Amino acid sequence: MHSLRETQCKRLVCLRFNRFFDEMSVHPKVTVVIPNWSTRRWLPGCLDGLRSQRFHDFRVILVDNGSTDDSVAFVRQHYPEVQILSFPENRGFAAAVNAGLRQARSEYVVLLNVDTVPQPDWLSSLVETIEQSPPDVGCLASKMLVLENPETVENAGDILSWYGSARKRGMGQPATDYTQLEEVFSPCAGAALYRQAFLDDIGSFDERFISYLEDVDVGLRGRLLGHRCLYVPTAKVLHQGHGAGIPRARYVHLVTRNRLALLAKNIPLRLLIKRLWTLCFGQMYYFLVYKKPIRSLTGTVSFLAAFPSIMQQRRDVQRQRRVSDKDLEAMLSTELGEPSLREIVKNRMRLGLRRPGMD
Repeated sequence: MHSLRETQCKRLVCLRFNRFFDEMSVHPKVTVVIPNWSTRRWLPGCLDGLRSQRFHDFRVILVDNGSTDDSVAFVRQHYPEVQILSFPENRGFAAAVNAGLRQARSEYVVLLNVDTVPQPDWLSSLVETIEQSPPDVGCLASKMLVLENPETVENAGDILSWYGSARKRGMGQPATDYTQLEEVFSPCAGAALYRQAFLDDIGSFDERFISYLEDVDVGLRGRLLGHRCLYVPTAKVLHQGHGAGIPRARYVHLVTRNRLALLAKNIPLRLLIKRLWTLCFGQMYYFLVYKKPIRSLTGTVSFLAAFPSIMQQRRDVQRQRRVSDKDLEAMLSTELGEPSLREIVKNRMRLGLRRPGMD
């Protein structure tokens, strides 16, 4: 009888432990969402990097955007722990992210680009930082380093300017220059952690953006609601940069449209009027620099076609806003962060005047 009771107790303990681990797999602390679109070549580096994490309480969701290579089959065969969501066609980054977010049952959600190699302490650094931060810190930016030259910064948080330019903080600078935990405007969604409470507050990623600037839009909406973002220098990932990108012409179309939508939807009217010249100069600057005038025009036309729905979004955003115009104005940079038009013209003239044998 005694041995029978011992056996029953052991079985009960084992059953409870199994239930505990099953619950952990369904409700981990972190869900990592990875959008993928025909980028099979980057998957081993990204998924092997996740396997090497020292923090283990997470699950991975790969959202496949209608890949035409063997990405899905490859992951199923070699990384069976990864949950896969598949779209029949490419719906864009924002839609893929939202699909992953709907499946997340965790306190924190991490977005990760497929063309990254997360370093072993990446997730632990993010989780430790967010758990030591006050509740108004809604998201964290990773230290993204150039894949082929890890001594160089690829992104240390995003910056939004009054020219409408969204740029990578620290890009091209030595990694040793960005070693402090500090507040930044917003994270690059290529390697970012978000509190679930932050995402519940702001809503989903804007699928009208399809791809590009949707993470800056999320960051700006979060700032309007009073949330802050921190840059975590110990959360390191190697990043190829546009390793999963789209053709240049399509990029110009999307980024032109999305830049205009970002500003029209989120910036209060008084600040739009106050900064009108700067904003107009920024649009002219990119029209000239991109050297894709037709695509810049189609992007603008696409923005105008969506203007009524953008205005509806704007009403919702402005009604919920919790920060003052003064505070918001200080959050955006007054620097373009790009070479001046004069510098660009001089460089092109210099290149045009060069002849073989002159150097």
